[in-house]
Amino acid sequence: MSKKETNITKRRLRSSYITSIISISLVLFLLGLLGLLVLNAKRLSDYVKENIGFSVILKENVKEVDVILLQKSLDASEYVKSTNYITKEEAAEELQQELGEDFINFLGFNPLLASIEVHLYAEYANQDSINFIEKDLQQYEQIKEVFYQKSLVSLVNENIRKISLIILIFSGLLLLVAITLINSTIRLSVYSKRFIINTMQLVGANRGFIRRP
Repeated sequence: MSKKETNITKRRLRSSYITSIISISLVLFLLGLLGLLVLNAKRLSDYVKENIGFSVILKENVKEVDVILLQKSLDASEYVKSTNYITKEEAAEELQQELGEDFINFLGFNPLLASIEVHLYAEYANQDSINFIEKDLQQYEQIKEVFYQKSLVSLVNENIRKISLIILIFSGLLLLVAITLINSTIRLSVYSKRFIINTMQLVGANRGFIRRP
């Protein structure tokens, strides 16, 4: 083999190595992006679901000790992430800020009731689980009703399912691209070394020796 052909072969090998490094780096980047996407999608989904809650409306003139016991009971439930007790006065103040008017002076009394805001764990933030929880809470004498926006719960879960499906399809495409890049890199590496491999075979090298790095 002439010196010119040797130089050409070396340049081809060098180019092949650079291409392989770039391709593998791109594959690793895509796989990292895929993992990050799936991880953050799960966290975002859980965050949205855990911000879905419902209000436990308490009966009029419920004793404070009964409210404390009820709240502790809710906090101990496996499906409850957090609770927040809102007094009649706090509820009135929030509503006044939203309306921009003092409705208590207009009505002459505060018609609002005290309540406990309940936030669920993500796995329980769906229509079926909330229906079951609502029935379970009816056993408490202190509770007048359980209020939540059914349409909002259904809408949030439906949108999360759609987004999850899109992410799953996109993840599948990224994985396919990664596998294709790995396959192409291996083929390119073997093709660039075909002359060296043929030479080794001609001098009697076995497959194990040829496959060594």
